[in-house]
Amino acid sequence: MIKLLHVEDDPDIREIAQMSLDMSGEFEVVQCESGEDALKMVQNYTPDVILLDMMMPGMTGRQTLEKMREMEHLKEVPAIFMTARAQQSEQDELRQIGASEVISKPFDPMSLGDQIKDIIAK
Repeated sequence: MIKLLHVEDDPDIREIAQMSLDMSGEFEVVQCESGEDALKMVQNYTPDVILLDMMMPGMTGRQTLEKMREMEHLKEVPAIFMTARAQQSEQDELRQIGASEVISKPFDPMSLGDQIKDIIAK
């Protein structure tokens, strides 16, 4: 099982992603609705991959990842951003701070699990 931490403030997107990843049968999904919640969760949890929303109230996905990268056990964990604003310059910036990939919203629920597996296999 691939342990995935999903950080997303929109409950509908959390639900769609959960159903999508459950269908693949290969993911153990833990969801948080804010960067702050995610930072508390990872005190005692090390995911195999982190799926982050970019735009969230309070702490952005980018700020959340920057804080996670300060934690020894999360330095090398692949991080994937999901964003509706996926201009190339922004994608490049996200990769510079340690994102493995950027998935554009709206995402395809039927292929989300495969996309994530492909990204972490690289």
